[in-house]
Amino acid sequence: IAPGERIYSARFMGEKAYLVTFKKVDPFFTLNLSDPYNPKVLGKLKIPGYSDYLHPYDEYHIIGIGKETVEALDTEKEQRDLDFAWYQGIKIALFDVSDFENPKEIAKVVIGDRGTTSPVLYDHKALLFDREKELFVIPISLYEIDDEIKASNYTGNIYGEFTFQGTYVYKLNLENGFEYVGRITHSKDGIPYSHSEYITRALYIEDTLY
Repeated sequence: IAPGERIYSARFMGEKAYLVTFKKVDPFFTLNLSDPYNPKVLGKLKIPGYSDYLHPYDEYHIIGIGKETVEALDTEKEQRDLDFAWYQGIKIALFDVSDFENPKEIAKVVIGDRGTTSPVLYDHKALLFDREKELFVIPISLYEIDDEIKASNYTGNIYGEFTFQGTYVYKLNLENGFEYVGRITHSKDGIPYSHSEYITRALYIEDTLY
């Protein structure tokens, strides 16, 4: 599968599996595991970016959390003698796998610019998702690039400035995708001055978000 690429995430659900590899774009694979001695790749979707973590929304929809990417210019590839892409902000996507051989990306949101990160990328317990409440909460360290720089000769290789740490709250459903509700920080200006001000987890009790 995908020679020359790395596996970034996988999700096994009964006789089905989902796999994301990456080099320049995000091949999202669907696999049939009904015969464990003869697994088969049935579908593939190539889109910009990749997913470090795959989380089930329901039986026919998968949430992907990772990074958006921008393919490097030919001159940049020549300088490094490497075919690659630049990581950008956090990418959250919703995949429709009801047609298992033809997966689709039906919703997508990108948070921040190059440098933006989240503990969800390496620890799934940092994510809060509840389908019934339509609640999707993710801690974010936000890095942003000035619009004037983006409008100039920006090719994706510049890191943004650290502007916020906290948690982003979305309403998530199949009809409207990710709807931004707001964000929460524990520091006065959004930039923490000590580790104790970082938000790394969220939970709810009844109708209160903590």
